[in-house]
Formats: sequence, structure tokens, C-alpha cells
Amino acid sequence: MQQPPIYVYLTFIVTVLVAYFIMIKAAGFKKIFMVVIAIWIALQVLISLTGFYTNFKAMPPRFSLLLLPPLLSLVYTISTKKGSAFLRSFDLKILTIFHIIRIPVELVLYWLFLHKAIPDLMTFEGRNFDIVSGLTAPLVYYFAFIKKRVGRTALILWNIICLLLVINVVVTSILSFPTSFQQLAFDQPNIGILYAPFILLPSFLVPMVILSHASSIKQLLNKTSI
Repeated sequence: MQQPPIYVYLTFIVTVLVAYFIMIKAAGFKKIFMVVIAIWIALQVLISLTGFYTNFKAMPPRFSLLLLPPLLSLVYTISTKKGSAFLRSFDLKILTIFHIIRIPVELVLYWLFLHKAIPDLMTFEGRNFDIVSGLTAPLVYYFAFIKKRVGRTALILWNIICLLLVINVVVTSILSFPTSFQQLAFDQPNIGILYAPFILLPSFLVPMVILSHASSIKQLLNKTSI
């Protein structure tokens, strides 16, 4: 892995900060949400600085500790009455425009690939089509909430497609880690996102993207119109 230039770090850090602000705004600046997310971000950065996640021989794979807590939290949120109410409290318009952050994320991934930190499979030159979500987000926002030409059904479909796109990236990423489970990218494994600050991609940005889609879909399913 080559050391990425400073602009890669700056772009990613700014993206994380913007994503954090947009999500807490969408949640109505709920203090518990703000604090929990901020603590989780700080904790993951500190842990990654110790090299904990780059021990690829550990069993079970340590990267699972990045994914399981957010995943289990999301499952709990969706499956409980209080959690469902929390999901419905998010601002649907803000959640839609939030996905613009996927454009700089994809640029960072491409730059990491150029510096031999991740495989090309994880970029828009490979199997990652997630940039489509970011490029279409402003258009969907404009035609759904300003022009009112995109209806509820189309917005649900867009959210589902974009959710599948990010899941595709997650699966590709997991199968590209240099562990005993590796199935892809043997010539250039996925190692870059396990270093700070890029550790916040799987531990923060991806969970927020999935949370955003889950909240949007849940709200839209309970509405007769936007």
C-alpha cells in the first residue's frame, strides 16, 4: 500500500463531517443520536490507530467488529416499536439529498485503488456502481420534492436500488479482505479501508447510508403520497 496524498485524506474527512451533520440534522439534532454516533466515530478511529483491524490472521476476523454493532443496532431499530418510531422521525427530504456524499466517497475509493490500497473491484471501474446513487440523488430530490413529478412508488424503488448497490459494495469489500474468507482480488486485497481515517467508511458511512434507506423506505411504505 502506497501512502495516499493529503487531498485524499482531506476529501474523506470533509465527507465524514458533512455526512455526520446531514444525518443529525435529518434526525432533528436528537442529542442521544449525536452523542452515540460521535463516540462511535472517535472509538473506531482510536482502535484503528493501534493496528487492531489490520491483524488479518485473527479469528474471527476483526473487521466483523466494524460491521456487527451497526448491523445489530439497525435490526433492533427496525424490529422494535420505539425504533420504528425513531426511523419515521427522520426528515425524508434530507435523507434523500444525503446520498450526494456517495460521490466523494467513490472518488476516495478510486484514489485508494490508484495507491494500491484497495482492488479495482471496489471502484466505479470495477463492480462498484454506487456512484449512480450519488449522481441521481439531487435529481430525485428535485423531481420528487420540488417539481413533484416523482411519486411515492418511484422513490421507494430508487431507495431499494440504491440500497442494493451499497450492499453489493459491502459484499465485494468483505470478500476482498486478505483473510481465510477471501474470494476476490488476490492480486490487490482490500486493506486501505482498515486504516484511519478510512476505517470510517465501513464503520460509519456505510451504516448511515443503510440507515437512511431503511428510514426512507419505512416512511414511504406508511404514506399514500410523498
